[in-house]
Amino acid sequence: MAMAVRKFKIKKGDQVMVIKGKERGKTGKVLRVIPEKAKVIVERLNLVKKHQRPTPQLREGGIIEKEAPISIANVMILCGKCKGPVRVGRKILEDGSKVRYCKKCGEILDK
Repeated sequence: MAMAVRKFKIKKGDQVMVIKGKERGKTGKVLRVIPEKAKVIVERLNLVKKHQRPTPQLREGGIIEKEAPISIANVMILCGKCKGPVRVGRKILEDGSKVRYCKKCGEILDK
């Protein structure tokens, strides 16, 4: 019995700001969205150190830094016009295409 995966308003490539946690106030680009866990991976944020064993593919081991997932509830999309974190709405344009828009200024976020 598979659980339904929720649809989120954040997509890969969006500029987001962290609004909660140790990385609060920092911004970055979304590298990956994990809908099953409701998490996102943001470029150069929430870095953790991972001890990597040498493998045939990765010649050398050692301690590597990589991004850890952040809860999707702790990030907000940045609007280019408002220059700040905003809520996002969805609307259907006259031509039938679905777009995301900034609820503060009405700017369309999908290019």
